[in-house]
Amino acid sequence: MKSLISILLLALFSATASAQFGFFDQMFGGGGGGSGGGGSQQQQARQQQQRQQQNVPSDSSLYQQNYDNYPCENYLCPDTLACVHFPHHCPCPFPANEDKFETGDGHRLCVSKGGFKAGEAARKVELARKGLL
Repeated sequence: MKSLISILLLALFSATASAQFGFFDQMFGGGGGGSGGGGSQQQQARQQQQRQQQNVPSDSSLYQQNYDNYPCENYLCPDTLACVHFPHHCPCPFPANEDKFETGDGHRLCVSKGGFKAGEAARKVELARKGLL
């Protein structure tokens, strides 16, 4: 009887420890999934494959193929692939981080918002346009 209670307590404690550490494995990227670490190995292999795909030599063929096959009857913006009527209507690639300015000669500028107070980027663009900056 005493050994049966010991076995039950041991089983209870090991189940509690397994659940507790399984929780930490999931919280801190250990994979888990009840596969004894196999899920973690698959996740690591997937991440390594993604890093290898990101670190390929410079090759613009995929971009060129998308650009050439993009349906646009007007002007196709080269950096955003937006289809607009005029080049200066192209949006900035990162509108949350950039302010857009249209120049008088039909171009647009995208200027980083970083560190400037509201309207400061526009003031600096205007000063540069006038040759004062």
